[in-house]
Order: sequence, then C-alpha cells, then structure tokens
Amino acid sequence: MDKQVTLRVARLSDASRLLDIYTPYIKDTVITFECSVPSVEEFQQRMVNIQKKYPYIVAERSQQIVGYAYLSSFVGRDAYDWAAETSIYVDPADRHGGIGGRLYQAIEDISRVMGILNLNACIGYPKSPDDPHLNTNSADFHHHLGYRLVGKFHDCGYKFGHWYDMIWMEKMLGDHPANPAPVKSFNDVRSVIAVKYNIK
Repeated sequence: MDKQVTLRVARLSDASRLLDIYTPYIKDTVITFECSVPSVEEFQQRMVNIQKKYPYIVAERSQQIVGYAYLSSFVGRDAYDWAAETSIYVDPADRHGGIGGRLYQAIEDISRVMGILNLNACIGYPKSPDDPHLNTNSADFHHHLGYRLVGKFHDCGYKFGHWYDMIWMEKMLGDHPANPAPVKSFNDVRSVIAVKYNIK
C-alpha cells in the first residue's frame, strides 16, 4: 500500500471528482447496476443523505482523490439499525494497489465505534466467465476481507443487453448481545475516529 495515501472524510466539494471515479463503473461495467450517470448536484444530495448518519471516506494521494467508500442504510427499517450496506469505488488507474483494502479497514473500524455489527455488500455477479462487463473480482475482494456469501438473486439486473445475477455477502464485526446499545451516528463518534484511526 502506498504510504503517501491518506484518508479523510468526504466533502461536498469532492462530488465532481468522486463522480469522475464512479462514471466508468456506470458506463463500462455492471459493478454498479446504475445505468445513467447522475448530475453533480444529485450526487451531492446523495452524499448529504448518507452523511446524516454514516461515514463517507475518501483516499487521497498528493491531494488527488483516488478512491472512496461509504456506508448506507440496510433496508431502512429500525430493526436493521445494527446492519449497514458497504460501497467502494477506486479509480481504475489505482486498482489493485491496496487502496480498497485500506478504505474498507477504515469503514470496519468506524462501524465498530458506531456499534454496527453486520456489514453487507450487494455485488453484481457474472453468469459467464468471459463476460466483458463483469467478473468475480468484487466477490473475490470481499471474500479475501472475510465476507461470506449469504444469498444469490438470479437474473435480477438487466444492463448492456444482458441479465445479471446479484449476490449478498456479509461480515460480522462482533457478538450480537441480547440488548444491544443504540447505534451512534458517524458525527457523534467523528472526534474519536480522527484520533484513534487518523481519519481527518
């Protein structure tokens, strides 16, 4: 991992750069099931909604963002509060350099401080090994980080003229007590995160 890469909390002013990273995933892959590139304004609003409760972290090298990761609500019902969905995107030019693993480690550390117990990843999955738009790299990446497959939905996404499957993978971050403490918002623990994990 490049030691010159640092992590910090995303700002709304980062939206254009984050969208630049995200756009190739929309246009060229099925890593995201989104088919149309959102406007910068829509992307900013998504960031605002996420940051009301959850972390949104960017990785920088030489003051240039090279990747980002965030948590979001899993399903959205109160009983799911101790679970969260993960998302991560790394600049294609910087993939396989350890940035994804470092971002995910930060997300896991923050989740533990918040009191989140389950991390869930929704991942597009190819139906053939020679698919030009999707491979198993994302599933393999999550497996390497300790996620396990818990479900598969068949032919649930249509993109580039083909049907795609989707899998759910999960990682448990701790025990599940009979009376869990309420989950804290990221803003409530941000000062702790900054000191403990050096995320500005």
